[in-house]
Amino acid sequence: MKLTFWGAAQQVTGSMFLLETDDYRILIDCGSDFDLDEKDRRTRYDEQKSVFPFDASMINTVLLTHAHIDHSGNIPNLFKEGFEGRVVCTEPTLALTALLLKDAAHLHQKRLNSQNSSSNKKRGRKRKDVPRDYFVEKNVNEALDNFVPVSFGQRYRISDNVAITFYAAGHLLGAAHIVVEVTENGEKKKICFSGDIGRSNYPLLIDPQEIPQVDYLVCESTYGNRLHEDTTSPAEALADVIKRTCIDIPGRLIIPSFSVGRTQALLFTLNKIYADHAFPNLKVFSDSPLAHSSTKVYQRYVKLLNKEARTFHADNDILFDFDNLIYLESSDASRAVSNYNEPCIIISSSGMVQGGRVEQHVEANIGNPYATILMIGYASEGTLGWRLLNGQDSISIRGNKLPVLANIEKIDVFSGHGDQNDLIRFVKMQDPEKLKTVFLVHGEHQSMSDFQGKINELGYKTVEIPLRGHSYEL
Repeated sequence: MKLTFWGAAQQVTGSMFLLETDDYRILIDCGSDFDLDEKDRRTRYDEQKSVFPFDASMINTVLLTHAHIDHSGNIPNLFKEGFEGRVVCTEPTLALTALLLKDAAHLHQKRLNSQNSSSNKKRGRKRKDVPRDYFVEKNVNEALDNFVPVSFGQRYRISDNVAITFYAAGHLLGAAHIVVEVTENGEKKKICFSGDIGRSNYPLLIDPQEIPQVDYLVCESTYGNRLHEDTTSPAEALADVIKRTCIDIPGRLIIPSFSVGRTQALLFTLNKIYADHAFPNLKVFSDSPLAHSSTKVYQRYVKLLNKEARTFHADNDILFDFDNLIYLESSDASRAVSNYNEPCIIISSSGMVQGGRVEQHVEANIGNPYATILMIGYASEGTLGWRLLNGQDSISIRGNKLPVLANIEKIDVFSGHGDQNDLIRFVKMQDPEKLKTVFLVHGEHQSMSDFQGKINELGYKTVEIPLRGHSYEL
């Protein structure tokens, strides 16, 4: 059995791992790589003459840990390049992946239309080549027709010699750790792919489930050298910010948030705050059609949420909607919020303030000393969110250089990733005498290196940090 690391190797995004037995090839995750800029991505794909460094048609099955685009975003391209197999995941992952991939296809189509507009042709500009990794909605639909949902805890045989089991990982609705059992020459071997590991007591989501003893562990390490800073509950932390920024002073609170997962945790927490704290009539604008669609998926799978959410739903019939919540569907409605002069909360994507409607809200309020921009998650280096967090006194948005007069705050209680303690807890489910190798993925190199040292100290002697394209015989 051979394992090759084709993504999330000494970087955070692009999860993609190829597991090969004598007669079967399994791809675990097939994510978009956001660590490469557009020029480098084009160069890599042109050199490969493909989006992938392997023949897509040789893959038999894809196993998908969860819906986020850095894990699912290249699945339509796999079908475009000849894959004819199944994509196996949980039912909520299928529902959320459909939303995310269709949203990505819409953005690709919009960019293609802009590139090849009639105005460009009139000016005699040469039609640009279509990037290899662009796909449109028909490619997404073709892919979705081949998704097979399985339940948590259900042992599912994908070939004569390979069986899989999904265990809840927290992190996102439907997210899973995947245990793969392979029988070769009469010997059974087990390998676990962690996906993204959630944290305990997170809004809406159940805690990560315990996994059985395995021989090999592929473990994410996003927070491998960090601990979450906030020790209060999400409701307490958010209520404190709202009181200081919108009630004690007549201000405006802007929260950049990822549409799938993070926004639902925010809305549920706000619903509880409004029920418990008797806050004044403060409007909350949720400005993301994708978030609105994702919220409906969460509502549909209440039975898979944690006990607190199920109890709240039983008592109130709703998880997310409350009197002061307004969903903004159209771009015109989004822009009109700038003219709303009362204190309010605006939740908009993207979470790193990189594209999306949130840019216009930041642009409109960055010079307002009565406005607060609350960062609630990780922002990659170079993004607008990263620049705000690093205290830059001016920023550029759409070519305009703007002074930063708004207040910038950060809380990490809504981060969906487990921190170093959570990751250690996950690894310690395995007996160090029985676990042959830990492979660290999905993290920056320093985070991986520090985490490697931590788990070496716990008695796990063979801990690898693979390079992209590096293969291991298991």
